[in-house]
Amino acid sequence: MGLKEQLRNNRLIRVIGIDDTPFSVADERVNVAGVVCARTRFEGMLWTNIARDGWDATSALVEVLKRSKFLAQLHLLLLDGVAMGGFNVVDLEALAQQLDLPCVTVMRKLPNLDAMRAAMDNLPDADRRWERLLRAGPIHCHPPYYFQVVGEAPQLMLAALKVLTDRGNVPEALRLAHLIGAAVQQGESGRRA
Repeated sequence: MGLKEQLRNNRLIRVIGIDDTPFSVADERVNVAGVVCARTRFEGMLWTNIARDGWDATSALVEVLKRSKFLAQLHLLLLDGVAMGGFNVVDLEALAQQLDLPCVTVMRKLPNLDAMRAAMDNLPDADRRWERLLRAGPIHCHPPYYFQVVGEAPQLMLAALKVLTDRGNVPEALRLAHLIGAAVQQGESGRRA
């Protein structure tokens, strides 16, 4: 049953929230935490890593999910922003297509795209990174939610985000991925979640 039917029938939505862990500029690889929730209840976890400022975020996420027991149960994939590990920009269209899932980037606030572009200009293939970021689609602003979505209607996604948020301004799966990733990497979770 798809996301629309799950929402309409008030059934559990299974989601994975994915966030990179804290890292330094000296790190070549960046860890990535994926937390699976049924609505807001923790059900499982995935872990992988990507190259800092690399090009493998999309393929790493596809690989870890396709070999997991969770993929067949999921209705939605949430990312904490479209770029991970610095500017390893996820190809949101390819991710949604390869996983056959709606994919959403959720941001805590409206990003400063000019500042992002200027930072990307310091890396190789800046134009390619920028184009991948833009292909993720328009940023939908419905405070406290700011998101890009591929594979589902924005209004339906807004309804899903509200159902998946228990406390704070981000869905619980993303909040937990952030807290767990920070705790594993730094020994304790941070304040912002």
